[in-house]
Amino acid sequence: MRRHRIAKLFVFVLPLFLIFLALMVWAVFGLWNWLMPAIFGLRAITYWQALGLMALSWILFRGFRGPRFGRRHDWGRGLRERWGKMTPEEREAFLNGIRSRWHGTSPSGPEPEAKA
Repeated sequence: MRRHRIAKLFVFVLPLFLIFLALMVWAVFGLWNWLMPAIFGLRAITYWQALGLMALSWILFRGFRGPRFGRRHDWGRGLRERWGKMTPEEREAFLNGIRSRWHGTSPSGPEPEAKA
């Protein structure tokens, strides 16, 4: 079963990944050669230079963390855990704080209007 899954990976997923990568490099190549010479007066680049530019940007902006397949950041889980540990008073104070940010009111509710 595992060998079948690995074979399927190489037969289907790897070629799709390579096609996607080639299209992304082609997009960077085309956009660079269309925009950069006209806007900044830079020279046009080759397809392989576009590939190198993509690799460089991957290293600079993503780092060497590796791919993140299936590892989503579930910020809602942490919020649910904190919510479960709050007292009713803390929950009300939290909701008032959220309301004040979204509705522009003070944390204790709307300000009463002064009578003249």
